[in-house]
Amino acid sequence: MTSALHLAAQSATTEHRPLIIALFGAFVVATLFITVWAGRQTKSAADFYAGGRQFTGFQNGLAISGDYMSAASFLGIAGAIALFGYDGFLYSIGFLVAWLVALLLVAEPLRNSGRFTMGDVLAYRMRQRPVRTAAGTSTIVVSIFYLLAQMAGAGVLVSLLLGITSDSGKVLIVALVGILMILYVTIGGMKGTTWVQMVKAVLLIAGTLLITFLVLLKFNFNISDLLGTAAAKSGHGQAFLEPGLKYGSTEISKLDFISLGIALVLGTAGLPHILIRFYTVPTAKAARKSVNWAIGIIGAFYLMTIALGFGAAAIVGPGEITASNKAGNTAAPLLALHIGGTDSTGGAILLAVISAVAFATILAVVAGLTLASSSSFAHDIYANVIRRGQATEKEEVRAARWATVAIGVVSIALGALARDLNVAGLVALAFAVAASANLPTILYSLFWKKFTTQGALWSIYGGLISSVVLVLFSPVVSGKPTSMFKNADFYWFPLENPGLVSIPLGFLLGWLGSVLSKEKPDSGKYAELEVKSLTGTGAH
Repeated sequence: MTSALHLAAQSATTEHRPLIIALFGAFVVATLFITVWAGRQTKSAADFYAGGRQFTGFQNGLAISGDYMSAASFLGIAGAIALFGYDGFLYSIGFLVAWLVALLLVAEPLRNSGRFTMGDVLAYRMRQRPVRTAAGTSTIVVSIFYLLAQMAGAGVLVSLLLGITSDSGKVLIVALVGILMILYVTIGGMKGTTWVQMVKAVLLIAGTLLITFLVLLKFNFNISDLLGTAAAKSGHGQAFLEPGLKYGSTEISKLDFISLGIALVLGTAGLPHILIRFYTVPTAKAARKSVNWAIGIIGAFYLMTIALGFGAAAIVGPGEITASNKAGNTAAPLLALHIGGTDSTGGAILLAVISAVAFATILAVVAGLTLASSSSFAHDIYANVIRRGQATEKEEVRAARWATVAIGVVSIALGALARDLNVAGLVALAFAVAASANLPTILYSLFWKKFTTQGALWSIYGGLISSVVLVLFSPVVSGKPTSMFKNADFYWFPLENPGLVSIPLGFLLGWLGSVLSKEKPDSGKYAELEVKSLTGTGAH
């Protein structure tokens, strides 16, 4: 039965493939047009890095939503809920609650204190070269982890639509996404990326709203009926609607759940591609307003993931979802196909529209991530470390463009390896690395006057190295059928998410490094930073 349904899904996509390719092509052409238009207006470093700080609070809120509602949200969370019920929904809660931390602790002080990157904030009261090198390294590593998830999502999505089953075909798709993202960033900079993210946010909300409405309509707007059908079809019964299906069967899985929760809630405030968005608005007030808009838009979206996930479980069924993709990443597109009719034009059109929206999501997010990492390399490492502040704006922007190409190539190579992993899980790893390396340093720098350069370096490198090493030796990379290297087994760290260990370690090392440092903190500089971060006096 499962294989028959899967074949029906494949035949629907085959029959209407010209329509699907036309929709994809239309979106790619439209976004490239926006990018070229924005690129013509990108004259200075401020234009390339921060879009000339010309965006309003609402526009930036929409762009932040576009940056944040990634392939993990749309594909990964829907798949996690469809396969694990209540436990899958925990991703939605974590991603949403995380915004409160970003709003309360980071958004306004960071906008007031920095210019283009996280390194600007740290370098204000620390020794420039070592902390900028550390900040740039951390930004690039976190961005590449996040890029992995988007690339994996792209490979799964496009191969489903185009009927590509070979590994070489999937790798080719990942490469195509990488090339497009390099074009977006090198040509359009922050202006082009922001407009693409705004368009994508509107499309994603509209597409999700449409599917949510159709799912609820199918169950006569009776949510209880929807959940009951999902539980019955899941094969787990009532356990599908209760905690513990994925996180709770063993002590290790309970610890993994706590680790995941900590990483999701604390990670957002340390994500480089979210942090740089605060610099695209003219004032701290606009930064705060943009986060308020983002919370509203993102909150509405994550509520709708309940309908996407449980709807996929009830209408498609976990059997067909896992037959299409083991990690569940195709749940949302398959739901669109089924709800429109698996052998009808309506189903194919709905599948094409939702998949084009998901593809738009991936392209917008990878552009934001690539921009964050290339900006940090060019501004922090190239201009301020290698050239010691002597680089011209033109040289800096050229370095950012070359860095974009290099990061794109690395992302393509790693994305090809990660194509069978659940994208929500991959993003959770990026959150863990961001929360371990970036967040402790940002908070200490803004709010602790005894914080020193040594503390910053210990915190960033300690959090970064510990989280990456724990991931490398975790079941995510080896030892399980769902691991990146499924035929190898060299893991010794039992948790899939390192946050429980690496985040407290990042905070501890920041404190310990400062306490043991012989360097005397500059209290005058801290007082200046405090006034600047709280009032915006002297902010760029």
